[in-house]
Amino acid sequence: MTVVTYKLETFEGPLDLLLHLIDKHEIDIQDIPISHITDQYMDYIHSMQELELDITSEFLVMAATLLAIKSKILLPKPPVFAEDEIYDDYMEEEMYDPRAELVQRLMEYRKFKGIARHLHERESERSLIFSKEPEDLTPYVQVEPSNPVQGLHTSDLIAAFQKALSRSSRQPAVAKIHRDEISVKDRIRDVAGALQAKGYGGKMLFSKLFHEEMIRQEVVVTFLAILELMKMKKIVCYQERLFEDIVMEWRGEKQIDGLANIEIDY
Repeated sequence: MTVVTYKLETFEGPLDLLLHLIDKHEIDIQDIPISHITDQYMDYIHSMQELELDITSEFLVMAATLLAIKSKILLPKPPVFAEDEIYDDYMEEEMYDPRAELVQRLMEYRKFKGIARHLHERESERSLIFSKEPEDLTPYVQVEPSNPVQGLHTSDLIAAFQKALSRSSRQPAVAKIHRDEISVKDRIRDVAGALQAKGYGGKMLFSKLFHEEMIRQEVVVTFLAILELMKMKKIVCYQERLFEDIVMEWRGEKQIDGLANIEIDY
């Protein structure tokens, strides 16, 4: 007993089937032999019926369309005499190709089918690419060193220095000879000690370092000590509001023993 196996390709619709038949027989889509392609199409429909497969209505509609086009091409035209009112309509009908509408639909379908195939290929390529969630790279970012006098202008420091000098100038000017009783290094330790006692982030007003009995030399040494501490990034100075007193904030270590070894050039 001979077993015959039938294998029919699946198509998305009648246009897909027609394109398959055109490509299979290497037919020019602009010049379709409608009789031949109709026979091939009907053979496929009959094969589906023999295998008792469900045939959707759109395949049957296309079959009727092909038969109608085939009949228009094969049937002879009735004679029409010149100078007849129907002559112009007849000539237009003679020039009209019944296959034109079908060819236009097939060309559009082929174009969109090619686009769909391209998108499917892109989807397949993209499915082979794996990505990972972004990581936090903050720990690897280089931190710019902070400016200890950020927010302060040179005029602010000069104004604070002049204010301290004006307080000392109120004392009666008495000429006397005296020796240096305090150095910049000692004053640095005094200022740092006062701020360090308040802990990291401890604050003190600039004006609290001065008093009415301070002489000019002590004011200058204190001001230089503050500038040195800012230079060493042990303190930062800023103003809460414009023209208010300058605030000094301790940013150094908890211990100030290391300040004893600093070198001062003046």
